[in-house]
Amino acid sequence: MSQSADTAVPAAPGADGRPGAGAELVQSLGEAAERRPRSRNVGALRRLVPFARRRKGEAAGALVFLIGATAATLGLSGAVRLLVDALTTPDISPERVNLWFALIGGVALALALSSALRYFFVTKLGERVVADLREAVYAHILTLDPGFFLRTRTGEVLSRLTTDIQIVESLMATSVSVALRNLLTLIGALVLLVWVSPGLTALVLMIFPFVLAPLFLFGRRVRRLTVSTQDQFAQAVGQAGETLDALETVQAFGGEAAAARSFDGAVERAFETSLRRMTARAVMTALVIALVFGGVVAIFWLGVHAGLRGEMSWGALFQFAFLAVMAAGAVGALGETWGDVQKAAGAMDRIAELLDARPGIAAPVSPAILPMPSGGSVAFESVTFAYPGRPDMPALRDFTLNVAPGERVALVGPSGAGKSTVFRLLLRFYDPDQGVIRLDGTDLRLADPREVRERMALVAQDSPLFSGSAADNIAFGRPGAQPEDILAAAQAAQARGFIEALPEGFQTPLGDRARSLSGGQRQRLAIARALIRQAPILLLDEATSALDAENERLVQAALDEAMTGRTTLVIAHRLATVLKADRIVVMDQGQVVEQGTHAALSAQGGLYARLVALQFGQAA
Repeated sequence: MSQSADTAVPAAPGADGRPGAGAELVQSLGEAAERRPRSRNVGALRRLVPFARRRKGEAAGALVFLIGATAATLGLSGAVRLLVDALTTPDISPERVNLWFALIGGVALALALSSALRYFFVTKLGERVVADLREAVYAHILTLDPGFFLRTRTGEVLSRLTTDIQIVESLMATSVSVALRNLLTLIGALVLLVWVSPGLTALVLMIFPFVLAPLFLFGRRVRRLTVSTQDQFAQAVGQAGETLDALETVQAFGGEAAAARSFDGAVERAFETSLRRMTARAVMTALVIALVFGGVVAIFWLGVHAGLRGEMSWGALFQFAFLAVMAAGAVGALGETWGDVQKAAGAMDRIAELLDARPGIAAPVSPAILPMPSGGSVAFESVTFAYPGRPDMPALRDFTLNVAPGERVALVGPSGAGKSTVFRLLLRFYDPDQGVIRLDGTDLRLADPREVRERMALVAQDSPLFSGSAADNIAFGRPGAQPEDILAAAQAAQARGFIEALPEGFQTPLGDRARSLSGGQRQRLAIARALIRQAPILLLDEATSALDAENERLVQAALDEAMTGRTTLVIAHRLATVLKADRIVVMDQGQVVEQGTHAALSAQGGLYARLVALQFGQAA
């Protein structure tokens, strides 16, 4: 079952006096590329070394057959030398010719086998490293807090998880194999060239500075353009994701053409930058190959004249030419793969930013042990909190609230009063700027966030569901739940009837975010998911808002039963759903302004009485 849905309480636009999460992500669109460091270097690829160390077997096999393939390749030059020297001997016999050709055939066979095994082990190692990298990045992303996703667009994160890792995969699966093979070939060829003819080899080495110059000059430009291309593509993906998430709204307002034009513009800008990158790389490759092979031809010309003068044997000349072509080919191939290395380095740098990101909310080194079993007591002590980026607009101001174990407390008040913020802080998606929040007497800052959340079950106003089956969605609340537990939770949430009416019952795939269900059906599934969790604290954020009157009555009865023995905090704008609460806490502008029972608050003539009058049309 996919588990990509948000874990945070959804933020509606304008809730708690701040823009919604989507609005803040859109606001940061223009700043995302500027915040990213522009200095790129191939050192970023060192981040792959720890992943390679985990696969020592594949790495050893790759190294052995890489050396074997290189040795066989260079061995061909020696076999060719022996054959040519034999052919230029006056008393050569057919038997000796057959022997040298058999030697060349044996070396070629060894080259074929070692090359195949080299390709297999190097490619396997590369694919394994990238798979481990992808798993590590995704696992790390899941640990980041909602504040990170207010600063970084979800589409950009997905772009790094997919496109950037694909670039690294291309390097590890293909380019690394080519680069290592040619690097070893170049080193081996240079060693043999010195042995065959030190003088001609010195001339070969004189060419190298001219070959390396375009690699560095154009390589920097290729790297900068690669990073710019990825930035622009990430923006396009993020923009498309936001549009598709709100596709019904886009279509309802006739915004399809405008959205398409905006996406087309982003894609075209990325393509133009990519085109400049490809042009720079093509020029770099042409210069490298022209310089390398031009120099080799000139040196070979000198070698032929040395052979005519009798200064070296024809076999040595052929071996030198063979090795020089190998070295030139290796340099040319390295020139081409250098662009891939730089491109992957830029991508790996972006991936490293994700791996280096640290959640603002994390478990302490030695987390406090929460009492067992949990009593379910909750205490907010003079809490003040403002969302990141809006320090001048506190969502809670000197907020104090004590909830006894098993107590039912309803939070009511106008939009932006800070009700949902109470839930976010209690779930420790954020920490307060001032004050203390306690769970069973323990300061939440001292506890592991996962242990805190294990004691709570949340039903949000628009609880995200996943694309698995109904059973998968319910069992998400308690992994490993038995079928009978799933059935009981569905029954309690008044969801069993419509689930069993689906084509495959509880195993029916629900599609993307369960959009095949109605709003009320999705909400009942979310309630079942919370009920199966059997947590001591139940958080209900407008849990019945999407239900019709009949289903609301049924589900409310189920919730009443589920709340028995549990500490329950209820957020509700529809006051009829909180009449049975032990205590009603009225909030306004992040503070508690009234609290008491429905009857007592109605008689006070304050904010609650005015809300009652507005909803029920009666005098306060």
